[in-house]
Amino acid sequence: MSDKYRVNETSGLMDLLEFKLQNWARSKIKKRLKTGCVMVNGKVVTQFDHELRVGDIVKIGAPAKGISSGSQQLEILYEDRDLIAINKPAGLLSVATTQENKQHALAMLREQLSRRSQGLKLWPVHRIDRDTSGVLLFATSRQKREAVMALWGDAEKAYLAIVEGVPNPAQGTIDQPLRQDDEIYHMHVGDHPDAKPAITHFQTETNAGDRTLLQVQINTGRQHQIRAHLAWLGHPVIGDPRYGTAGIRLGLHAFRLAITQPVTGRRLIFETPAPEDFLALLE
Repeated sequence: MSDKYRVNETSGLMDLLEFKLQNWARSKIKKRLKTGCVMVNGKVVTQFDHELRVGDIVKIGAPAKGISSGSQQLEILYEDRDLIAINKPAGLLSVATTQENKQHALAMLREQLSRRSQGLKLWPVHRIDRDTSGVLLFATSRQKREAVMALWGDAEKAYLAIVEGVPNPAQGTIDQPLRQDDEIYHMHVGDHPDAKPAITHFQTETNAGDRTLLQVQINTGRQHQIRAHLAWLGHPVIGDPRYGTAGIRLGLHAFRLAITQPVTGRRLIFETPAPEDFLALLE
């Protein structure tokens, strides 16, 4: 569930949250802010001193639900004639793979939208790992997908990652090429004739014992880039059986994607707060 409040008098965001959530510890409120779970007038706000005005709508939390049946409705974050952005739950494939053709987001969204537009077709603009939650973008035609991809170099891709240990320094850039293994589904980090450039920026948001919440931005979009890079750094993502240690869920959430709409030229920003099962990895 999520809580929604209308602002009746000007105040700081933290003041309102502490007043409305008197049963919450201050640390828990700050964690919701840091992890993108607080929205003001539909936009994610992470600054505790954000000034609220009368009439503003504050929403706290938007936990994603797990996939349990074919009737599951995907949360649509944005929709126009050309593009549709959804909030993909962890545990759901983005599209079918050659190894697996189980339930996946592309098929589910087609079915969901075809109820109002017969036979709707969709093309994935990008993919995120099955066990990563967050923003996933589709185009309504192959031509629109190609138009978005032509501008993909200007896209901004931001993630939240919960990792093992405490990175020192607290922020930095990983500039290490990646190469996919020929035999196993695994990315190798480091120089190699077949490796491709990959750049990952990270910044510490908060620590909880021996775990750290990072905000991560990627200049490139190589397969498993964040997971492989952070493991190479010595701080694998929590719950990652491929590059670290298996757990109840992968500590990776795609919370923001910004692109240029290829037809209108407008800058579009899609955001979705971290779900409760992700936040629980810090508790």
